[in-house]
Amino acid sequence: MNQYELNTASSEGTSQFAQRLAKLLQPGDVIALEGDLGAGKTTFTKGLALGLEIKKTVNSPTFTIIKEYHGRLPLYHMDVYRVEDGLEDLGFDEYFEGEGVTVVEWAHLIEEQLPEERLTIYLYHESEDHRKIVLIPRGKRYEELCKEIFQ
Repeated sequence: MNQYELNTASSEGTSQFAQRLAKLLQPGDVIALEGDLGAGKTTFTKGLALGLEIKKTVNSPTFTIIKEYHGRLPLYHMDVYRVEDGLEDLGFDEYFEGEGVTVVEWAHLIEEQLPEERLTIYLYHESEDHRKIVLIPRGKRYEELCKEIFQ
């Protein structure tokens, strides 16, 4: 399995990368987003929303689990950190197979429910402003997506 990496020197850099990625996304794409608290998951998702031409302010759905936003494509933003039992059926598959892009923060907590093919993105807090972003594509669609964004 290939892995793609980049470093950003600011939250703006993280957002700009996410905006570039968003322009390549298609209906049904799933992004599993991982990283410690403060690593930039919400900043990344806000950048993705900008790239999807979403006008509404994006914030973490920590207490609602799922927030929907509408732009060029719908964005389904999930934060499953507070899901107590990763195996409970909350209808995630309806989003994964939907007409929009799904971003799942803390995705490892619902690993069993995630589609096999997806793009997993790890954000690492290197220092105050620097982040390391690691993309791991799972499936041909996501491998091609990574090749395109990193060419």
